[in-house]
Amino acid sequence: MMQDNYIKVGMADLNVAHLTGILKTTGLGSCVGVTLYDSRVKVAGMAHVMLPSSEIAREGSVNIAKYADTAIPELISRMEKLGASVSRMEAKLAGGAQMFAFAGNNDTMRIGPRNVESCKEMLKKYTIPVKAEDTGANFGRTIEFNCETGILMIRSVQQGVKEM
Repeated sequence: MMQDNYIKVGMADLNVAHLTGILKTTGLGSCVGVTLYDSRVKVAGMAHVMLPSSEIAREGSVNIAKYADTAIPELISRMEKLGASVSRMEAKLAGGAQMFAFAGNNDTMRIGPRNVESCKEMLKKYTIPVKAEDTGANFGRTIEFNCETGILMIRSVQQGVKEM
């Protein structure tokens, strides 16, 4: 694939593609890469979710792409503007790793698993099925989501390359 076909999605960022292009994000540790796809109209979306809920936001103006509860509705809205229908969307998830070992069961330190749970809760609200996921464990991932095929490619040092 040609490099100019890539659409970068940064940390706490989201983007959409229509017909062509590959959405790509790097550095998914405890963050979750949420991808949505409407195969009928070939509209794809990706969000790089950092935290589970915007209720913990401390900044003055909230970055909606940073939180599961605000990023997923925004992603759906942008995809609908390109002709996608929420009733046809399917999700794939990657990331949500527990990057560091902590003593005890302190829930605030379970950022990766909490991110995955929050993303799934939001998808459930919109009745969007999760068709595949590569979440958890303790390693980082880079993902690429092909708008033409709906294939999610996941790269990691530990597991190499896998497609979903």
